[in-house]
Amino acid sequence: MNPGCLIPAPEGFLNQDGVRTVIAQARNGRRDFIRSTFAAASAGVAMQAVLAQGSAPSGMQGEPEILNLPAHSAGLGQGVAQNGGYGRPSQFESGVQRRQSPGLTQTTQASVSFAPLQSLFGIVTPSGLHFERHHQGWWDIDPRQHRLMVNGMVRAAKVFRLDELLRMPSVSRFHFIECGANTAVEWGHVAVPTVQYTHGMLSCSEFTGVPLITLLELAGADLKSGRFVLAEGADGSSLTRTIPMGLVKSGEVFVAYGQNGEMLRPENGYPLRLIVPGVQGVSWVKYLRRIEVGDMPYASKDEADQYMDLMPNGQHRQYASLQECKSVVTTPSGGQVLLAKGFYNLTGLAWSGKGKVKKVDVSVDGGRNWRTARLESPVLSKALTRFNLDWVWDGTAAIIQSRAMDDTGFVQPTYRQLRAVRGTRSVYHNNAIQSWLVQENGAVKNVQLS
Repeated sequence: MNPGCLIPAPEGFLNQDGVRTVIAQARNGRRDFIRSTFAAASAGVAMQAVLAQGSAPSGMQGEPEILNLPAHSAGLGQGVAQNGGYGRPSQFESGVQRRQSPGLTQTTQASVSFAPLQSLFGIVTPSGLHFERHHQGWWDIDPRQHRLMVNGMVRAAKVFRLDELLRMPSVSRFHFIECGANTAVEWGHVAVPTVQYTHGMLSCSEFTGVPLITLLELAGADLKSGRFVLAEGADGSSLTRTIPMGLVKSGEVFVAYGQNGEMLRPENGYPLRLIVPGVQGVSWVKYLRRIEVGDMPYASKDEADQYMDLMPNGQHRQYASLQECKSVVTTPSGGQVLLAKGFYNLTGLAWSGKGKVKKVDVSVDGGRNWRTARLESPVLSKALTRFNLDWVWDGTAAIIQSRAMDDTGFVQPTYRQLRAVRGTRSVYHNNAIQSWLVQENGAVKNVQLS
């Protein structure tokens, strides 16, 4: 087996002058500069990296890194906890960051940062790289002052402190969270070059907390007439979302204080956030302060004005919060460069808000032929699933795609199939098959097949 060589995708694509241009154009409703700059990043930056790196290594024979003993093998290293009591990534991994997309929103307080999917392994997103979506900025709230109230159709309103929740029976589960607007910029045409920007409003963590049904029962909630709950956040936007009682009674919905073995990060909702598996991320209300039980959908400002699907007939589809089956190849993906012919581990992520991923097929010829990928364990319900496929690149052009199917039988659609139902002017719930073109020079770019 002759392993090939790969240059990672560029982390940045705009300098500060470019950022200012994008913001100015955004105010006028234009995106020309950002679109052209993304194209340049896809086509030009990658090849500059090839020139900077030189040709692919021919082998390790005689390499000084092998023959000469390095300093770290002959000297005394740093002391235990010398850089503080909380560990940090290697300095050589400093480029792996979540990144904001300039021009997407007018302010950083109401904006998005994208997780670097191309640089991650397995299914767990490190807490420090978890994507963010805020409506009025994030806060580091004093947990001693924070309260969660349960009211509405209950026997007696209850107020819970964090220390009370920490003493209750808890659950820990792995779940993905995906913004309903993930891949939104690709509805009409190719808009961004790398998987971080096409699919990076996606993360997966182990969350720990108390089932919401437990708190409702403690408050004596009317679980027969109460058909919905309203979740409200404590940030300045007072984000509110309607959750069907059926999801709550299933035991899946819970109030989390933990993430990946530690307390939630402030950017991720510390000290409390709601976990609603399989449902778009806006329903996972951060800084959770109130749960109200009611008998009808609340049609709050965040439901009557946003997060609705524009259909081809001009009508809006409301409360369509399920994240349907979807997948994406993360390596090779846009902005990366294959430096040599040979073997590559083609890898990616699949997920479904309906349950478990059952199968992922991969094509390297634009969908004419498909091979079944390996699903790496664990394969969990409503969590990311890692898939891998052995691939030998022969140096010719290839179009790489992945197509996921979940355990309900739902199959991820092509863009043609999705647009036949949803049109091209929608924003949310784009789960179409992603295509990456590997060019003969090894540079990988984002393309769409009609």
